[in-house]
Amino acid sequence: MNETTNPFDSETWAQLPALLDHLPEPVHLVVWADETFPHDAEAVRLCRVLAAHFDGISTQTLPRRVNYDYWPVLGIMHGTPEGYKDVGVRLIGLPNGYPMTSFIAAVQAVSFRGMTSEALTRIQLSKLQKEVRVEVITAADNEAGALMAQPLFNMAVVSPHVRVFMIMADQFPVIVERYSVNYLPHTVVNGRVHIEGVVNEKEILQHIARAI
Repeated sequence: MNETTNPFDSETWAQLPALLDHLPEPVHLVVWADETFPHDAEAVRLCRVLAAHFDGISTQTLPRRVNYDYWPVLGIMHGTPEGYKDVGVRLIGLPNGYPMTSFIAAVQAVSFRGMTSEALTRIQLSKLQKEVRVEVITAADNEAGALMAQPLFNMAVVSPHVRVFMIMADQFPVIVERYSVNYLPHTVVNGRVHIEGVVNEKEILQHIARAI
């Protein structure tokens, strides 16, 4: 594959087989996009390249939906094109730069059914009865964003009540203004409980409890 068709840099591309060649369960990437826009078209290309090279990954493209504020939207689903389950994992905007790591982490979280979460985390999430919406705000140059996104993706997969949206702040600066973001990553739970920087799973659960 030449550089004009491969959305990954050579170092990342060389690492992907170790991460994606042996996924335990299939993952279906749904992209809501309008390919006349550059970032949308690049997100579609990104998913098609992965689906073409890794047996456990499939993809499809759907038109933009009116209930989303930002584009493109990538949904990381569990299953195949013939029957997939929405586990509440979304990436909003093109995952370029460091967030590419988060994208791969999201695929792994869905395929492994969130089983890399701590056992205590899974037990506590099994008791959750209220809906939780988590927005993780990051950017292409925010290396720490992946450290916050990965455990949250796992939590979304583990609990049907948790939905996680990773949002690219450099592509959608309005989200920075909305939440008065001064430091990345910035995480918002149910629109009102804010977390700056990276915290562990126990602290994330404490913030979720505060939000609900």
